Amino acid sequence: MSDASEWTAGADVDWDAEAAVFDDEPDHGLRAPETRAAWAERLRGWLPGQPSDVLDLGCGTGSLALLAAEQGHRVTGIDASPAMVERARAKLAGQDARVLCGDAAVPPVAEEGYDVILVRHVLWTLPRPAEVLRHWRTLLRPGGRFVLVEGVWGSLSPVGTPVDEVTALLAPLAGRIRVEPLSGDPLLWGRTVTDERYAVLAEI
Repeated sequence: MSDASEWTAGADVDWDAEAAVFDDEPDHGLRAPETRAAWAERLRGWLPGQPSDVLDLGCGTGSLALLAAEQGHRVTGIDASPAMVERARAKLAGQDARVLCGDAAVPPVAEEGYDVILVRHVLWTLPRPAEVLRHWRTLLRPGGRFVLVEGVWGSLSPVGTPVDEVTALLAPLAGRIRVEPLSGDPLLWGRTVTDERYAVLAEI
């Protein structure tokens, strides 16, 4: 999701109903060439340089999964919404990718099957995030990495997870953690933003 202040909690949203308009947000559909290019450039810096197995959890309509596939990676997308999965499968048709319907917290995939776990604006919606991250770590191969794009949105009733909380949750699981601020790049969001948006890169 893009502007999470629209929602009181991610779990309260009917994502099947939202699927038809989900890509209207600039950073969801990546329809503007400059926004698409900005996310593609970030992914090139976050993902391995060689073809790798990427697990995109809470993939939505598959826009980031498509960018990763276009960069030569083998992608598995997971989303709990059948409507989102249908749109993601259409978007990824012809790519080295598959999209499964399932719970992002406990995805229906094998342990140690992936080099990267890619998650954008999903972790903050999940209960027991420490437990979720411990489970996700079992899905990574030795030397794998987390790419977590999160933030805190809204001013009156902010929602999300501050970066310090995410890095603290990852500290027992990862050897090296790097934070990349994203708020200052309006091309990523289709507009200027003033709230906290960031990526955390963690290698295990």
